[in-house]
Amino acid sequence: MTTHFVNLLEELRRRAARMASLVEDMVQEACESVIDANEALAGRVIRRDNDVDTEEVAVESEVIRLMALYQPVGSDLRLLCAVLKINNDLERIADCAVNVAERARHMERGTLARHRATVTEMATFVRTMLRNAVQSFAVEDVDMARKAFAEEEHVDALYEQIIKQIVAEGATSSEGMAARLDVLSVAKNLERIADHATNIAEDVIFLATGEIVRHTDGVPLSSEG
Repeated sequence: MTTHFVNLLEELRRRAARMASLVEDMVQEACESVIDANEALAGRVIRRDNDVDTEEVAVESEVIRLMALYQPVGSDLRLLCAVLKINNDLERIADCAVNVAERARHMERGTLARHRATVTEMATFVRTMLRNAVQSFAVEDVDMARKAFAEEEHVDALYEQIIKQIVAEGATSSEGMAARLDVLSVAKNLERIADHATNIAEDVIFLATGEIVRHTDGVPLSSEG
């Protein structure tokens, strides 16, 4: 491929990395807005969603343009496919962060207090997963991508714990159910962020090795036959 195409690929990679950094910030701020009852921070997360939406469309358009103009193969094609998929997961993560922030704006603090420790622990694991996934993409590091998988079971277990707690509370009292559902919504969106972070990590492994590891129970499939 031409030097010009290589330069375009590198700029696309940098652009995707900048979007990933923005989404990471949104997740961090969304978690803080819930845990610290910071309505101003929640509003900032919600306002930034338009920036992510605009950038997601721009990155997708550039990927399609490069595929059409240069018809890449091999590792160049893998990069474009990975960026396209990661771009989509980042936009979904931003949506989840917005959902968390929206709950933070009207959450009943007493109800959250009973689940605060679990939500805080869940948010910590989720941010770690996302950080590892984003960093693995930036440096194309398979080992770091696999670290993102390591925390997923913890996140799922904490989510199930919150569900059980809320069901148990609802069984003893129907009052405050809306507030409990707010907590459940926060937990669900954190769990979804973890899923999307796992998707990103899987795409990094595909980018670096050509192996497809999703839905394979850890047994990689080669994209090359």
